Amino acid sequence: MKKITLIFVLLLMISGVGFAQKVKQDTIRIQTSGQCEMCKERIEKALAYEKGVKSADYNEENAVVTVIYHPDKTNPDKLRKAITALGHDADDQPGDPKAYAKLPNCCKKPQDRK
Repeated sequence: MKKITLIFVLLLMISGVGFAQKVKQDTIRIQTSGQCEMCKERIEKALAYEKGVKSADYNEENAVVTVIYHPDKTNPDKLRKAITALGHDADDQPGDPKAYAKLPNCCKKPQDRK
């Protein structure tokens, strides 16, 4: 009986090795032109819908969004494009002008506020 139990435990351990493998994740920090809490909500929500994104955390103080993502499903360029589609700049890529024009006044760059 002890041998059967030992064999059963060994088989479970061997089969469990495949489940213990970690999925590779990368982290990127993207400088944005976001200004306020509304920007934070907009950017984090948009990135949450991007395939491969595990989490997105926007820091209002320095306007940087930290994204943890699966590199086999997305890449930094796609993440930046998702942000620029909202009208916000993403690193050196300017936000979409049409989307930027639709942003609330508080979400626009200080020099563009009315």
